[in-house]
Amino acid sequence: MPRLLNILTSKPNCGPVWVAFVLLGISALNTQAKIVLTVPQQVSLSANFFTQQLTISWFGGEATTFDLIILRTEFNETVFYNTVPVEVNQDGGRHQWTWTSVEPLECTSLSVKIRSRDGITKSEWSEPQILEGRDVPSNSASQMYPQDRVVPVGANTTFCCVVGEGKEFRKLLYGLTEMNVTRLSRRSYAATAVNQRSSRRTGTNVFCRLKDKNELAGSVIFVGYPPLLTSFECITHDLTSAVCYWDKGRATYLYGKMENSYSINKSKCPDRKCVLPQWDGNWTLVAVNPLGQYSLTYSAELLHRVVPVAPEKMSGTAQAWNASVQWEWPYSSYSTLALVCQVRLASHNILLRNFSGVGVRSVFLPHLHPHTNYRVRVRCGSQNHFLRWGNWSEEFNFTTKSYAPEAPDVWMWVNRDNSVRVIWKPLTQWQSHGVLTGYEVTLWNVEENEKQTHNLSPKDNSLNLTQWASITSEKKAIVSVKAKNVKGMSPPSSIMLGLIDDKSTPLTRTIYTSSGFNLSWPYNDNSTCSYLVEWCEAVCTSDCAVDWIRLDTGSTHVSIKDSIVKFQPGVRYNFSLYECPSVSPVLLQRWQGYIQELSPSISVNLEINQQDCDAVLRWEEIPLVGIRGFLQGYKVYKVNNFSDFTLLANLTPGMRTFTVDGLSHRTYKFTVKAYTSAGEDTGGTAAITLKQCADGLILEILTALGIVTLLLTTVSCFCFKKRTWVKKAFYPDIPEPKLPGDWSRTQGPLDVKPFSHSIVHIIEKPKRDFSKDALVIVPEEEDYEGEGNGDEPVDTDEPQLLRYYNQVVDERPIRPRFPDSSISSSSSVDSANTDVTYTGIQTSHSSLVFPSDSQGFSEGFQPQGGLSLSSGDRGEGYKPQLHSVAPDGNLASPEPIVEPHAVGSGGYKPQNSWLLDSPTEGDENSPAPSLGSPTSVASTQFLLPDREKNEEKRQQPSAAASWFTNLLSSAKP
Repeated sequence: MPRLLNILTSKPNCGPVWVAFVLLGISALNTQAKIVLTVPQQVSLSANFFTQQLTISWFGGEATTFDLIILRTEFNETVFYNTVPVEVNQDGGRHQWTWTSVEPLECTSLSVKIRSRDGITKSEWSEPQILEGRDVPSNSASQMYPQDRVVPVGANTTFCCVVGEGKEFRKLLYGLTEMNVTRLSRRSYAATAVNQRSSRRTGTNVFCRLKDKNELAGSVIFVGYPPLLTSFECITHDLTSAVCYWDKGRATYLYGKMENSYSINKSKCPDRKCVLPQWDGNWTLVAVNPLGQYSLTYSAELLHRVVPVAPEKMSGTAQAWNASVQWEWPYSSYSTLALVCQVRLASHNILLRNFSGVGVRSVFLPHLHPHTNYRVRVRCGSQNHFLRWGNWSEEFNFTTKSYAPEAPDVWMWVNRDNSVRVIWKPLTQWQSHGVLTGYEVTLWNVEENEKQTHNLSPKDNSLNLTQWASITSEKKAIVSVKAKNVKGMSPPSSIMLGLIDDKSTPLTRTIYTSSGFNLSWPYNDNSTCSYLVEWCEAVCTSDCAVDWIRLDTGSTHVSIKDSIVKFQPGVRYNFSLYECPSVSPVLLQRWQGYIQELSPSISVNLEINQQDCDAVLRWEEIPLVGIRGFLQGYKVYKVNNFSDFTLLANLTPGMRTFTVDGLSHRTYKFTVKAYTSAGEDTGGTAAITLKQCADGLILEILTALGIVTLLLTTVSCFCFKKRTWVKKAFYPDIPEPKLPGDWSRTQGPLDVKPFSHSIVHIIEKPKRDFSKDALVIVPEEEDYEGEGNGDEPVDTDEPQLLRYYNQVVDERPIRPRFPDSSISSSSSVDSANTDVTYTGIQTSHSSLVFPSDSQGFSEGFQPQGGLSLSSGDRGEGYKPQLHSVAPDGNLASPEPIVEPHAVGSGGYKPQNSWLLDSPTEGDENSPAPSLGSPTSVASTQFLLPDREKNEEKRQQPSAAASWFTNLLSSAKP
């Protein structure tokens, strides 16, 4: 409650405050309503066409804010509209404001209007003021703006083209680039070049092209940089005046009148250098160009900035080993100045020597060489506060006097024929100390104290001692060489002669690098002599170029790069190290190497010969001059065609023969190529046509026999393993006749009882031929089935009995093969006497054999023409063994009329073939073909056929066939 009371008591205090604010607001509105804004009067325009600025001035009363609008007069397009604050100019009471146009003010006419503004209150617009452009009708010519303008790099510049009255605009070009154009008025067109680059010396052309190609308007614009100077300093040469220098720095790309102009302490100066008469100690440099200006300041003490000028009037005097040089100074102030001077002495090399002192005017030059031309130049600087060297003086030349020459460097060279040649290095101009007149060579025999002297011309540098062999042979001799000139003779240079054995010292390889041939050898603690390294071409024989270098005692390596022996690629060089070369040379080590290996230039001379069935390749070693590198070996190729090579072998360098075996009888071509690390040579090629060799023929025969033997062995093994199948396929079992009862194997006649169906019906009676063998008709001694007896005469109407005499050879027991005896009746080996009759058989008339007594025979039996038995000569038909039988039952003759089968055939021999039943199916030339087939008396089945082997070849088969037959027959089912 107390809190609420406080609120209630404070509320009446707020009412007067709000009332006060409302009253103040109404008062302010009334005051503003009383202010009346005046229209700007006496508006004037002032244009600066170069800077493209338009200055507007007017009387505007008490207002401080104005609205300005600028229009393109012809198209009434607004260019600028804004409210700007403008203060009153106290001098004239006018308001003034400046506007910068993007387009040149000449492009088109502009209209300007102004009105006063005070907050939201504004006056009426003033009358428009017009700034006429160049596109007014009174100016009918074509024009381009701006003209010859200078702008900084990267600026944007707007160009306008005012087309002539009655002309038609085409395009606007900046250089060669067409720009996008904006139309400002009926005759004015504008375009802007953006981010402009620096222009050429003559500026960048801007063209306005009209459709009338004969008329063209244009302008030139220069694009560059404002000045930017560096390295501004001032020095003194005479200790009175100041000479200032600076660096122009960045290029401005402005030339001619637009270039930078310079001034130091407001004194105009030329480019980069300015001479001031007095030393001020403080200087300001200002550089100005159309795009701006740049300034630098510098200050220094006089003695700290002294740089002497170049010496003048050089002169001098020279001796053999020294010279003096003098000069003069242009300023007397140098006589008290401490100077340091540098002398540049040039002959075959350049030497710089420094001399110092107060006011130095001359120098003494020691350690010169006689008869040498020198070129001298001098420059000086401040010794106490050295800033930099002054300029060089002009060159002064002088020549030292002559003197006796130096001793030549002498060495000896042993040719391949062991002849000795004394050689020495020609003295250079630096060593000769004058013009040489010749050399004097003296050979001294120590033991006999005998001397010989020989004078040589200055061009000679060696002497062959062959003509002096009588003095040097097996004797110690010393050779000394002296050089001579107009001033005297050099000290002698001597060497002990002797033959050096280089065969016992092996050659090792050395590699050429950027520093040359690097040769090294072990250090010898006991050595007290100097060393000499000699080198020459490896193919050198005599009078070749030799060079050498002398080394101090204790040396262990040397690099050889430059030499009078011109190192060339592909040439091998030998290097030799000698100890004590002047007293008694000892060969220590030898090297060989190339500066660059090449592939061999000479191919091998290849020869090829045939040896047995092989081709033997031989070639000679390539000469050293043609190897041009370290030989790594030989590659042997077989040439298949012009571009196809097959590598056969890669041989070592010591091998120069290769045998190619396994070749057949034809033509081959081979190529052998020598190779180094740089590659192969072109190769030596040879061809050979191999002749047939005996070894090859024997090998072929043995191979064929081996193949046949292997084939036969394989077939035999296969047949042996598969003999059961082979026997069944090619030699099946012939079923044996199975007869009931016990059959005796004893030999005897077998009586065959004729049946009614076995009667032979004789159809015709052919003429008898008693010259041929035939069956013997034996009368039956017993009556058939009890009718008649043997004493009774034979009835010729009854069928006759043929007595078959069975010869049993096979002693094997008969094994019944078939249960039915009728099936096996066609073959029997256990029969005794069997009487066989023939039915329906017509045999050849030559098959019957009759007794010589034709009368008696005809009475007992008259054969019919239809009965014919095939002869054993033809090997066809049934061939039983027949014997004639007497009436008492005995054989008529101990020998059968028909020749029996050979015993080797063995067993029962049934008929193996028969003739056709039909006479028409047989041979037409056969007089009486056979009809029918023989039958067995036991059954009516045909007897199994068998071929009779009457010939000796068939009776005795070959051993191989018998073996193969026995092999197959031995197989059990």
